[in-house]
Amino acid sequence: MKEKVQTALDKIRPMLQADGGDVMLIAVEDDGTVKVKLTGACGGCPMSTITLKQGIERQLKREIPEVKEVLSV
Repeated sequence: MKEKVQTALDKIRPMLQADGGDVMLIAVEDDGTVKVKLTGACGGCPMSTITLKQGIERQLKREIPEVKEVLSV
């Protein structure tokens, strides 16, 4: 599943990079939890929670039904 998640993140990455940020995959847990780290402008942005939940998590769940939650670490 880690490869699927990385592929999906690679599709999201250009949108984040356009705003000066990025996302790094940290871990994919057996329970469907995905841990990522927002970097660059996204790391300190007050809207990062919305980006994480409404953007990254929503897209990952749409593409990979096994994903249950995305957490920022």
